[in-house]
Amino acid sequence: MSEQRSPGLRPGGSTDAPAVLRLLDDATAWLVARGRTGQWGTAPASTDPRRIAQAEAWATGGGLWLATLADRPVGALVVGTATEYVPPATEPELYVNLLVTDRAHAASGIGGRLLAHAAELARERGLGLLRVDCYAGGDGALVRWYERQGFTATDAFTVERPGRDPWPGQVLVRRLP
Repeated sequence: MSEQRSPGLRPGGSTDAPAVLRLLDDATAWLVARGRTGQWGTAPASTDPRRIAQAEAWATGGGLWLATLADRPVGALVVGTATEYVPPATEPELYVNLLVTDRAHAASGIGGRLLAHAAELARERGLGLLRVDCYAGGDGALVRWYERQGFTATDAFTVERPGRDPWPGQVLVRRLP
């Protein structure tokens, strides 16, 4: 019987944009295969110049963390400041800008581990608030997943996208002791 190893965590760097794009591509393909195209659409992130630039900015911005198994990235976390489309926080915070995991390891708790690391980073910085936003469309499964991770839904919002359907979002907060 093989022993399941827990992923290691390491800070990301300038050479990790392709790993982030691979994780996004795999997650998008998984969503598409289940008819859940509202979150990230149908096209791979690695073919979208805007997403490529975003991954490169994350990789060089100092807020990227990777979960790895046998030196292969199986999850990515980006923390920093809130995006412009969400209501601003009323106190200092750490914001989760990206959380994506390898769907081959979906039941391994990698997403929860990365969020726990984000909470540790916030505490180290003397912050008592961790926020994230996510896709709130479809059946609301992603919002419920974040709630199971200790977050509370607060502000709903909509991102208008020219030529495409609006993107329904939900801000969630987690208070840190």
